[in-house]
Amino acid sequence: MITTEDYVYKKEADWSLFNWGLTLPVDNQVIFGMKMNRFLQRGESKDIYLYLNAKSYKARIINVNFDKKFKRKKDTLQIRYNKEFADVMKIYFSKSYQYIVNQRDIRKENGDNSMIKLPEEYKEYLAIYTTEYDDTYILEPIVAEDIYEYKTLIHGQQERVMENSFNYEIDDSEASIIETERTVKIRKLNKKIGDNLKLLYGYRCQICGMLIGEGYGAHICETHHIEYFVKSLNNDASNQMIVCPIIIA
Repeated sequence: MITTEDYVYKKEADWSLFNWGLTLPVDNQVIFGMKMNRFLQRGESKDIYLYLNAKSYKARIINVNFDKKFKRKKDTLQIRYNKEFADVMKIYFSKSYQYIVNQRDIRKENGDNSMIKLPEEYKEYLAIYTTEYDDTYILEPIVAEDIYEYKTLIHGQQERVMENSFNYEIDDSEASIIETERTVKIRKLNKKIGDNLKLLYGYRCQICGMLIGEGYGAHICETHHIEYFVKSLNNDASNQMIVCPIIIA
């Protein structure tokens, strides 16, 4: 399969991921508008295919805003899948799954039905990307060990160096085998979240509104973190801004 991998969503592992599916907020989903000829109307659904580790799984994407009782102003999509794929999620994300299962057992004894939040060391993620087909998506699990390895890799690095790697295609000729195999997917995810934001804001600076490079038929802007990435490792869209490129003399 030839892929054109655009970022769709980064889903933190939780109970729904291990049982039935996940919800996709679509208020910033520029990619869906680009990939689908017609956006799903409320109540509509269609079959999709999820590719994980070269294996295909059939699922369904649904616009769930068909029931007036939800009173949502923004459309919400859900990806729902069967027990086979749910069991695969439990295997890939065994650390977070076991933590949640143990916490549910403890809370059940105490009559506590509150949502379980994963501690930082247990957080794991499923990254979702498009392909050249509008009904097919590539999935990449990012497990706790991957994140630990990445934290070790970037320890002591300067923020500007990290942000350059997100904004531009930079090859590290000194990258180790461990770095190549365990952190390349995190590097890709970091960059593609920023690329998606640039599309969302039309490559305009969120501060001044300028579109740098327009007169030359080019898009020149950068993503920068609100809270330093090297300290927080928070690369969610909520922690990034699109700004004019910084010129260093």
